[in-house]
Amino acid sequence: MRHNTERSGIRPIDLVYFAIGVILLLMFAIVANGQTGHSQVQQPLYSEYRGVRLGLTAEEARAKLGAPAMMSDEQDFYVLSANETAQIVYADKKVVTISTDYTGGIGAPDYKSVVGEGLLQRPDGSLFRMVLYDSQRFWVSYNKSASVVPTVTITIGTMK
Repeated sequence: MRHNTERSGIRPIDLVYFAIGVILLLMFAIVANGQTGHSQVQQPLYSEYRGVRLGLTAEEARAKLGAPAMMSDEQDFYVLSANETAQIVYADKKVVTISTDYTGGIGAPDYKSVVGEGLLQRPDGSLFRMVLYDSQRFWVSYNKSASVVPTVTITIGTMK
C-alpha cells in the first residue's frame, strides 16, 4: 500500500529536515554532557597552608608551623605576623580544619588562586565563595569582610 504524502501535507523534504534536526539535537546533547562522556575531577586550587594539609597529625602540623601561641588537643592558634594568624583544628589528633586570617588582606593569596573566579558580594559589601571538592571530601572558602580594615579569611575543612 502506498502512502500519499500530498493528503497528509508532509513532503519528503520535510521528513529529511526533521531527521537532520533530530540528529543535530542528539549531537548537541552529547557535546553538552562532555565530549568524552566522562566528567573531569575538579583539581583543587588551594589545599594546604604553609605545608599543613588536612589529615596530618597534630605533631606534623606543629613541626611545619612551629610552636603555637595557644595549644590544646582540639585546636592550635598561631600568630605568624602582625597581619596573619592561623587556627588549626584537630579531631582524633588529625587536622580537620585550617583557617587563616589576614588583617587588611596583607599577605593573603589572591582569591583566584584559592577559589577561582566568581566571588559573591553580600548586601553588606563583603565578598565570599566556597568550593566543594566532593571526590576528595573537603571544601575551601574565601571571605573578605567589608570593614574599613578588611580581614581576609581562608578556610579549608573536611567533609563529614
